[in-house]
Amino acid sequence: MNSTAAMSIWRFPDLSFRWWPVFLRNLLVWRKLAIPSLVGNIAEPLMWLVAFGYGMGALVGQVNITTTAGTTAVPYILFLASGSICMSSMNAASFEALYSAFSRMHVQKTWDGIMNAPVSLDSIVLAEMLWAGFKAIFTVTAILCVMLGLGISASPKLVAAWFVLLGAGITFSCIALIFNALAKSYDFFTYYFTLFLTPMMFLSGVFFPREQLPAGVRVVSDWLPLSNAVELVRPMFMDQWPAHPLRNALVLLVYTVGSFWVALALTRKRFKA
Repeated sequence: MNSTAAMSIWRFPDLSFRWWPVFLRNLLVWRKLAIPSLVGNIAEPLMWLVAFGYGMGALVGQVNITTTAGTTAVPYILFLASGSICMSSMNAASFEALYSAFSRMHVQKTWDGIMNAPVSLDSIVLAEMLWAGFKAIFTVTAILCVMLGLGISASPKLVAAWFVLLGAGITFSCIALIFNALAKSYDFFTYYFTLFLTPMMFLSGVFFPREQLPAGVRVVSDWLPLSNAVELVRPMFMDQWPAHPLRNALVLLVYTVGSFWVALALTRKRFKA
């Protein structure tokens, strides 16, 4: 095999089921802190839901949105809940793929120790991506249970929404791993949250309908991963199917595959693997 091709950071991922022991290792370590982690992950989104959903919702009342059935008026609490749970999946996956993964990679040198075993760097990155996706769906499941308890939605289609939220978590874990590969310290992640995640929260229809955005901004918003996740999940909260499921799913898939490949290449470069 040509040595240059073999050492290219953009070579095809060398993946195997050896990611599972890495995933299991993260699970066993996290299990001791599962309850505090759960409380920390669901406290903020539930505060958003209570403060804006019930507080501002009392002032706003209902929101008009476009669905497959035409223009529909929905309670603001339902509108916010269906968007904020996508935001929760995004945040939970991002925090895990940034701060926790960076600690294992750079601070604790856990990845170096694992690579002394017959586990490739590619499998470690895959395990971190799937682990962050697991943390996201764990958080989302807890929030969904609270929403069901509050009677915000009782749609049977929430089962399908659960799988979409899992996919969204994996998408954002792949994007976050790019920044993890570039980071020199924890401070670097401030740029990711401030310049990428926060603007996307306000442009993706979480807090207000995207129809209110200027035309040019709306075009950009159409291609954001969070927008497409919300477009898939929100109708399911209303017991409807998304208007453009294939387009939304394809956008998320492209972000996932593309981001994972870039994150893997940059991580290889960092480890010179």
